[in-house]
Amino acid sequence: MCGIVGYVSKDKRSLDVLIEGLKTLEYRGYDSAGVAYLNNNELEIKKEKGKIDDLLKILDTTIKSNIGIGHTRWATHGKPNSINSHPHKNGKIILVHNGIIENYMELKEMLLNKGYNFVSETDTEVAAALLDYLYNSSNDYNTLYAIRKDSPLIIAKGDNINFIASDVPAILKYTNKYMLLEPNEIAILSDDIKIIDDNKNVINKEIITFEGKMESAMKNGYDHFMIKEIHEEPEVIKNATAAYNNVDELISKMPDFKKYDNIDIVACGSAYHTGLVAKNLIEEYAGIRVNTEVASEYRYKTQFHNENTLVIVVSQSGETADTLACLRKVKENNIDTLAIVNVVGSSIAREAKDVLYIKAGPEIAVATTKAYLAQLALLGLIALNMAYTNGKMSKEEANKVLDDLKELPKKIENLIGNPLYKKIADTLYTHNDIFFIGRNVDYALSMEGSLKLKEISYIHSEAYAAGELKHGTISLIDEDTPVIGIVTEEKIEEKTISNIKEVKARRANVILITTDALDKEGDYYDNKIVIPTTNKFLQPTLTIVPLQIISYEVAKLRGCDIDKPKNLAKSVTVE
Repeated sequence: MCGIVGYVSKDKRSLDVLIEGLKTLEYRGYDSAGVAYLNNNELEIKKEKGKIDDLLKILDTTIKSNIGIGHTRWATHGKPNSINSHPHKNGKIILVHNGIIENYMELKEMLLNKGYNFVSETDTEVAAALLDYLYNSSNDYNTLYAIRKDSPLIIAKGDNINFIASDVPAILKYTNKYMLLEPNEIAILSDDIKIIDDNKNVINKEIITFEGKMESAMKNGYDHFMIKEIHEEPEVIKNATAAYNNVDELISKMPDFKKYDNIDIVACGSAYHTGLVAKNLIEEYAGIRVNTEVASEYRYKTQFHNENTLVIVVSQSGETADTLACLRKVKENNIDTLAIVNVVGSSIAREAKDVLYIKAGPEIAVATTKAYLAQLALLGLIALNMAYTNGKMSKEEANKVLDDLKELPKKIENLIGNPLYKKIADTLYTHNDIFFIGRNVDYALSMEGSLKLKEISYIHSEAYAAGELKHGTISLIDEDTPVIGIVTEEKIEEKTISNIKEVKARRANVILITTDALDKEGDYYDNKIVIPTTNKFLQPTLTIVPLQIISYEVAKLRGCDIDKPKNLAKSVTVE
């Protein structure tokens, strides 16, 4: 993995189109880049470790070529270097590839015995050799073949240009219409496009129109996509929740949750953290047992489902490999599924029984912000739906929550502009260890705040349940150690403050985040961020905003590549 672009056209602009396309996919994260193209009937491959700009140093972009493929690689097999970079050629086959071939070593041994040699450590070169072995009569460098297994792949047709790409932004300069390949479908691109299944039956594909604009993927004057996307959060919340103006709409426009007394929420990374928040809300206000699991663990564990189980899968891209595998596993047992995703038509969206879209628009920065916030808001409304449906809340109370929702975008907008974040970042960015503490929902939010900080600033950061400090963790607290304490829940306010006082007694540098309803003066913090109070279903969406911006400001002070953190990818389509 991570980004694929392919081009075929009589216009002979392949290098320009490939480089433009790869640059639009840089947000996915990568450590090397390469292209293969036809030049005067001779195949040429150029690839280089590092960024696309490093590739451009060895590439003659004035060459006129009618066909080519390009790739940005995030290393899975073999260290990141020019040899392991894509494209790979073995025999007559030139290949770029996203995903992992788990049996590649067995295949490699077989092919070595057939006389094939290998120069890289990758599974992709093995796939090229296998294709050459199976189809060694192939010698057509005027045709592109695209095959989808699991990782997403689209096909598009512009004016006299045919494309393949791993994501929509790569084609938007030329067309907003595309076709989505399903697993095991094959596309053949030359002057025309032909799509067949694995039995060679021709398929007529639905044309999908991308409704977004290319401008949404541009920085629009911001230093980084991440801060731009944080500033988009008020509008994102409006879009994500626009359909739910009152209780009747909340019930009619969501699935019927009445039958479920057992819920599993399955996700990875930040999406998993939204599931932890939802678990707290659903259990407390709807009285339904919720199990929140990391997808890479859940898919291999014994499950305890029954006919009243709902599995909710959360994924920004809708293509997260482990989450998709979990969805398919529970579907085999006829368990009801609900997908919370951003990308319309993604694999998870299409394969789940029901789907709710967060409508966050393209998110370019690898570290999620606005999509995470939209997931929080939508899961909060699902918890509200369940609380009302289960008779735990009156219609009047539920409508009051939805009235508060209308004020949320303005509260977020006001939070974003707080100048205190930069001041706090100045006290944090030189440290090697930072800790977050909280209880219940605040602990779940601490986990996301900690992840965001370590993702983009590379500072070691940990989140702990505040009550667990005395069971060992407090031994790590020294003088001036930064501790970010979150206190937004009134019923456990004093308990958490007591834990904060424990670290302050050891002379920690404490940053307190609390609500205006709970705000009070004290000597147990060094800096304090006060956020507006709202109802419990929506409060998490306000609490997380300062943590996102502090992480951004810290990473900026450290000179990090904020939008493309090292070793990370936007859409993790391998296990």
